[in-house]
Amino acid sequence: MNTEQSIINHIATVLLDGDSEGLDSETPLTELNIIDSAGIFDLVHHLQDEFRITVPLPEVSPENFATVHAMAALVDRLRAEQEGVR
Repeated sequence: MNTEQSIINHIATVLLDGDSEGLDSETPLTELNIIDSAGIFDLVHHLQDEFRITVPLPEVSPENFATVHAMAALVDRLRAEQEGVR
């Protein structure tokens, strides 16, 4: 399963009662009130656990959590940065 699909599955399960219909990588999550500030922090914890990364507080921004694609890009970037440090 790729990064985007993993995030979609989590959002569908936790925030949408298992219904991912209409949810794709470019769905505007905050604009459609699919996630709010509490939901963003739930997603931060999920991303850290699922992908074994650390999400620094400055990265927890509306832009990085606006869409599944934006979150996946954040995960991929942080993984690359943090794997280079380990």
